[in-house]
Amino acid sequence: MRIVLVANLHHPTSGGLRTAVDRLALGYAQRGHAVAVVVPVARTDGDPAEVGPGTVTRLTLAAPRVPGTGGYRLMDPWRVRRLLDQLSPDRIEVSDRTTLRGLGRWAAERGVPTLVLAHERLDRLLTQWLLPPAAARRVADAANRRTARGHDLVVCSTDFAAEEFARLGTPVAQVPLGVDLRTFAPDRFDARLRAELLDRSDVLLVHCGRLSAEKHPQRSVDTLAELRARGVRATLVVVGDGPQAARLREAAAGLPVRWLGHVADRGRLATLLASADVALAPGPHETFGLAGLEALACGTPVVASASSALRELVTGGQHGVAAADDAGCFADGVEELLAVPADVRRRAARARAADFPWSAAVDRMLDLLPAA
Repeated sequence: MRIVLVANLHHPTSGGLRTAVDRLALGYAQRGHAVAVVVPVARTDGDPAEVGPGTVTRLTLAAPRVPGTGGYRLMDPWRVRRLLDQLSPDRIEVSDRTTLRGLGRWAAERGVPTLVLAHERLDRLLTQWLLPPAAARRVADAANRRTARGHDLVVCSTDFAAEEFARLGTPVAQVPLGVDLRTFAPDRFDARLRAELLDRSDVLLVHCGRLSAEKHPQRSVDTLAELRARGVRATLVVVGDGPQAARLREAAAGLPVRWLGHVADRGRLATLLASADVALAPGPHETFGLAGLEALACGTPVVASASSALRELVTGGQHGVAAADDAGCFADGVEELLAVPADVRRRAARARAADFPWSAAVDRMLDLLPAA
């Protein structure tokens, strides 16, 4: 089968959407399918490459940058459709609900099954753009109805992600995402690195994610300040970059924060996560939370926003806490996890992550739609 995955807002260096699309594509290819991934970039040269069985071909289209997003781009749907005409796919997976929402119509006219992956909560994102919640819901509902009508199937990764479709009565397939359980593993723990990062502290916290408004990274800094005020000798390691980086550094002045920026090497990232005591995931809009799952796979428990989908991953055990969106509540969560013996919480975290191998996500996705 020839599968084409099309993704807008596919960041050039990192991000959960990028990881999900790339890992699904790789899994399809490992099962013998011919796979192409179409993503936006600043500039494109050359003609489309041949897509062969058992391979992943990455095709790029020049697209304008979305202002204020730190590098995200949106492709012209006409150019995408022209490329799809050349690729002749048997199945299309669309990771976008903006400019590419109409690809389902192109596919239907050619008898090609198509599904759309809802990587974000549109109603939540609209509130980030200062729309009142009621207005955001109305706009999201209208857009989601059109999206659902235009594709054969909507796919969500969690109950939280599916909520905005469920209230419309739209059938949704739920497929949890996965984690690379080899790369992200407890044996990545590095005592020397941990000691260097701790310096004169006792507790190592880690925040991994893009430093942008929708991720609420300020809460991790505020949580560190709250813990220090309580007498907890903690240090925070921040992994990631983004438009709020400079402001966060200023706000954290005087606090023991290690700013590591974007870490491209996945092995090094796993080592950082495995060497921490607790990971913080304050983003209230996460529809899955891959960074949190990667921390769990490394044996590091997570304090996550109870307003996000991560509550579905961290509740019900000694591997995490779902906390209210407040630094004091996050600090309470950290102290609750620190009260659990380190070996117990690390085993519990790894056991929870083991429920989410990428292979399971790939198999479930392939079972959703038949080829044309």
